[in-house]
Amino acid sequence: MVMDQQLLDIVREALMLSLKICAPILGAGVLIGLTISIIQSVTSIQEQTLTFVPKIFGMIIVAVVLLSWIITKIAEFSVSMFSLYGGA
Repeated sequence: MVMDQQLLDIVREALMLSLKICAPILGAGVLIGLTISIIQSVTSIQEQTLTFVPKIFGMIIVAVVLLSWIITKIAEFSVSMFSLYGGA
């Protein structure tokens, strides 16, 4: 049976992994959104929907580029979980 502290450690590790995986993708979205917002301010274009398509494409590109790293991290976490509790 998993003790309370072990359970908290597992949840903490899973949350940190998800933050590490999501951070580059969300960071790309923030940078693209900020860049487009600055361009909109300079050119006085006030179209609110203009940022969505570049953000989506940029985030997809970052996700595809980092896909092997993401899969590796998730696989390592899965292997550590199965090896930790494989005997149960």
